[in-house]
Amino acid sequence: MTENQTWVPEFILQGFLLSPRMQMLLCGLFSLLYTFTLLGNGVILGLIWLDCRLHTPMYFFLSHLAIVDISYATNNVPKMLANLLTKKKSISFAPCIMQTFLYMAFAHTECLILVMMSYDRYAAICQPLQYSVIMGWKVCASMAIASWACGSLLALVHVVLILRLPFCGRHEINHFFCEILSVLKLVCADTTLNQIVIFAASVFILVGPLCFVLVSYTRILIAILKIQSGEGRRKAFSTCSSHLCVVGLFFGSAIVMYMAPKSQHPETQQKILSLFSKSLFNPMLNPLIYSLRNTEVKGAVKRVLWKQRSG
Repeated sequence: MTENQTWVPEFILQGFLLSPRMQMLLCGLFSLLYTFTLLGNGVILGLIWLDCRLHTPMYFFLSHLAIVDISYATNNVPKMLANLLTKKKSISFAPCIMQTFLYMAFAHTECLILVMMSYDRYAAICQPLQYSVIMGWKVCASMAIASWACGSLLALVHVVLILRLPFCGRHEINHFFCEILSVLKLVCADTTLNQIVIFAASVFILVGPLCFVLVSYTRILIAILKIQSGEGRRKAFSTCSSHLCVVGLFFGSAIVMYMAPKSQHPETQQKILSLFSKSLFNPMLNPLIYSLRNTEVKGAVKRVLWKQRSG
């Protein structure tokens, strides 16, 4: 293979093959959803920063989840919106590979952050007397750093394995961003190693953490049912159900995308699933779930607004 086949100048992002009118309509809709994503997660970050009652391990990890969601959407959506408005839907090689790396890094990090949040709920409900020791600030900071570092390193492994391969053909990516499986379809060499690493990483970063979350919440449910106070049981159910909703949406869609047989999910269906589960829907929905079902967040909103009026 020659060098210019390995390092191609640019790729074409096919996106959704629709009429110009429909593309304009989708551009407006996706812009609105993207705005809600930024505002919703920004409000969560602002509340955690401004309200001292939210300076707890649970909301420390929630702030990292909000940062990941903002980064997720910003990595994919602006380029998609630009392509909906222009006829030339190209992306240079280096930005494409960087987009792949960031997408994988944020995906892996979100998986691990969700695991840390479930461990925090387990420690708070099942080990209340030792909670302050188990989830000290140094421990929380170490867990967050480990999540970001591990997610980035796993993404780097995927990218390094892609860069060793030659590209040939028309260089048209059948997706709205440089999603790793779509990029690998343009490779004119054996990608077995890449597929094995992707599957192994999915087991490590999806199946393993999901099993841990399910075991944690089984023990949490048993502990909640033993709580005598009705108010205490309701509060515990409120915070845990919010987290379980987010876990179900994220892990469910990710397992379908990267571990289910590809023949059962056509490329158009994969694009739609990726769009709404990873790029727009989940990042926008997460702050709504945590705010609408969480009395502490609602209380923080009232306190911050009252403080602003008093000031």
